[in-house]
Amino acid sequence: MSTRKSLVDADADLTIERQCELLEVNRSSFYYKMAEQTEEARQLEERIKGRLDYWHTKMPYLGVRKLRDKLKGEGINIGRKLVKRYMEEMGIYAIYPKPNLSKPDKKHKKYSYLLRNMPIFLPNQVWAIDITYIKMAHGHMFLTAIIDWHSRFIVGWELSDTLETAPVLTAVRKAIETYGIPAIINSDQGSQFTSDDYTNYLKSHKIRQSMDSKGRWIDNVIIERWFRSLKTEDIYINEYLSPKALRNGITNYIDDYNFHRPHQTLGYSTPYKFYLAKFAA
Repeated sequence: MSTRKSLVDADADLTIERQCELLEVNRSSFYYKMAEQTEEARQLEERIKGRLDYWHTKMPYLGVRKLRDKLKGEGINIGRKLVKRYMEEMGIYAIYPKPNLSKPDKKHKKYSYLLRNMPIFLPNQVWAIDITYIKMAHGHMFLTAIIDWHSRFIVGWELSDTLETAPVLTAVRKAIETYGIPAIINSDQGSQFTSDDYTNYLKSHKIRQSMDSKGRWIDNVIIERWFRSLKTEDIYINEYLSPKALRNGITNYIDDYNFHRPHQTLGYSTPYKFYLAKFAA
């Protein structure tokens, strides 16, 4: 029985019910076996998702099959269907369409992309907001970050263990309280950014809402590039052990990025100095 039970694959094309029927295995015994392995399975899932996030960040153009091959090259034997499911749960996709963690809600209104051919030359003229998956040594978190498009200055961020709207609103509120009200905030078409709570909050501050065109990852490229820098320069190197350690690490990274690191695209100014320069003028 134990040999036949080991042949049941939760990620196979056939349903578990049909596999158990063909193998003459009691379904309850299979589910009991799955429950026994819950912690082990959870750790494996986190490991796999961590490597998917790593390769997606490094090579965002890789699709399901090529990501599967990358993992197999690291000794992680995983099927295409499971790779696809994990990617959907994490909200990562090949560069076509846009990689994001926000699934659209068809019930809510979508907003036009306002930035096409728009000259962006002032701080607080346009902010970009997005969410990304952050791997830890054990588990994961989600980071919402907001960047000023003109200066590349990170004006707000929030760390959370959920993909709900609340952390997004917290990040926006903190940014506005600290740096004032932007004219436009650009996001993807995810449910967090089309929710009534989010859209009503922006309307109450007379902020125009802009959204990426469907499948256009490039429309929010400023924040996407910053996420990639954060992960390659800090997250993957440090393997944070706890949410507290991760929060401290991100705080230090953003402090260095905003206030101490000169950027070639900004004439070797720091984002903070570049952000303040127009106000001083």
